[in-house]
This record gives sequence, C-alpha cells and structure tokens, in this order.
Amino acid sequence: MAQLTLKDLARKLGISASTVSRALHDHPDISKKTKQLAMDAAEKYGYQPNPMAQSLKKKRSNIIGVIVPEIRHNFFATVISGIEEVTYDAGYIIMVCQSNESLSREIANTKALTANRVAGLLMAISLETTTCDHIKNVIKHGIPLVQFDRVVEELETGKVCIDDFRAAYKATSHLIDCGYKRIGFLAGREGISLNRMRFNGYFEALKNHGATYYPELNINIGGCRGKNGRYGADEYLKMDNPPDAVLAINDPVAVGAFCRCREAGLRIPEDIAFAGFSGSPESALIEPALTTISQPAFEMGKTAASLLLKQLDSKDEAYTPKTIILETELLIRGSSWKRGTK
Repeated sequence: MAQLTLKDLARKLGISASTVSRALHDHPDISKKTKQLAMDAAEKYGYQPNPMAQSLKKKRSNIIGVIVPEIRHNFFATVISGIEEVTYDAGYIIMVCQSNESLSREIANTKALTANRVAGLLMAISLETTTCDHIKNVIKHGIPLVQFDRVVEELETGKVCIDDFRAAYKATSHLIDCGYKRIGFLAGREGISLNRMRFNGYFEALKNHGATYYPELNINIGGCRGKNGRYGADEYLKMDNPPDAVLAINDPVAVGAFCRCREAGLRIPEDIAFAGFSGSPESALIEPALTTISQPAFEMGKTAASLLLKQLDSKDEAYTPKTIILETELLIRGSSWKRGTK
C-alpha cells in the first residue's frame, strides 16, 4: 500500500498542502482549530512526513552519520551506544557504517552519508587511512564533523580521545615495575596517530626507567584483531630470546597473542606477561585475566555526540572545534604481577 502523501492528506481535509504542512509544524499563522484538525487527520490516516523530502527543503536531515572501523569490536559498539543515547534525546537518529579497516570503504561511507544529507558526522578512521581528502570533502560540504578515538590530528574538527601516550607510558611502567626486562610491543599499522602515540609512550617509559629497548620486539602486526595478535606471538616464538612481557595495541591483539603463547606451552605471567588497551569484556574472561588500560568507551560516545550537537546548534559561523581528552585507568590483573611475589 502506497504511503499517504501530504497532498493526499490535504485533499481529504479540503485545504491546501501548504496549510496542512504549516499546521503540522505549529506555524503561528495557522489557527488552533486547523492545527488540531490536521493532527487528528494525520493520526487517523497514518500520515508520516517524508524525511528525505524534508531534508531537501531544509538542506539538513535529522540523521547523524557514524563511521567506525568495526561494529563487532566491543569498544566501538559501546561508543555507538553512548552516541545513540545523546542523539536520540535530541531528536536525531543515527546511521552507522563500518569501514572494516578499509580506506576505500571509509571513502564510500563518507560519500554515501554526504549524499544522504546527514546533519553531522561522527567518525573513527580506519587503519588504512593515511590520506584525508575524503574527510576534508565532508567539511567542505558544510557538514559538522567530530572525530573520536582514532583521529587525523591536522584536521580542525572536534576530537574526543584519550591520552594514548600517557596510557601506554603507564602500562609499560607497570610492566617494568613488575620486574620484566624484555618488553615487546605489538602494533597495528604505523600510519595512524593512535599507534604512533602508544609506541612513543612505550618507548619513553623504557627510556625513563633505564630499561632496554629491543627493536626486534617491536612488531608491526598489520591490524588490530585477534589473528594479528596470534601472528605477533608466532614471530616471538621463533626467537631465541623472546620477550618476557608484551604491551599490545588493544585487547583483541593481546588476547590473540596470549592464547597462542598458552598453546605453545608458555606460562602466563611466569614466562610472559601481557597488557592491552580498551578494558573489553573478553579481557576479564581469559585466565589469568588481562591487565589492560580501561578506556571510557560509552563516555567517549556521549561526549563526541554532545560536541557535535553543540556545533549543530551554534549560530556562530566562526565556531571553534574543541578537543576533549578523557581519563583512562590501568586495570592490573593476573596476566602481569610483580616477579618474586609468587
């Protein structure tokens, strides 16, 4: 059955479509009687405004686009929940796309959301994103944009992230304090700032604590999934002198490496210790539980959405984007402990 249009509703009421439209939008020039008549008829006949038609008129819809690297990743799923809580209360709905860690898909996502005239865009870049022309194009179209977690630093947009340097420094310092001497680092692709800042924090902690940096223990595993962590562990297992502790770029990588080392007969944390990032549920389910940097994913989503809404509501053309840094917490668990205490 075809959806009732505004013209159909106007014919049933015997008044013009423009009058019905203004009545449904509570226009002050329309009488209360006509407004009530229009609302009653809309409810009776099941009339619903066409959001695409409205967006063409307003040049903006009530849809906010969200682009994440992976929806299945608990961290990003939780961020999306935080975004939705804020945007729904403000009268917006979200349209979620995933890049699947692919630059080409991320570009396609931005084009599709721009074509759909989204009111604004929230995004975390993919691991392949080393160019940002497609993001600049979003800004050129006048679409407000806020980046979160993984960001392109040089773009003047709102940003919500953690202090990746400080968090990695804290986790590495913990491993050093526990007595580990050969500490490895499992990183994703080198391009994005998040990877670079976490490596820098790891490296600086080693230097400041007088610990040795072993370049062969810094392995670019090419991704942020469990399979990438297993690959990194395989590389360590080939070594005559493997690491006795590992900081991984995130929890899935840490868990993947952890499980591969267990399969190879290594004891955790006696033979090798692990620490990750994000504080995901899976980090607490393995035995021993994973030491991890807990990131406030839900709060990150809420904060990013709130920043975007402020920009959407701003009447100031010279709106100045803000960067908000959220606090993290080091959760010390069984995958790392002070040597000599057991």
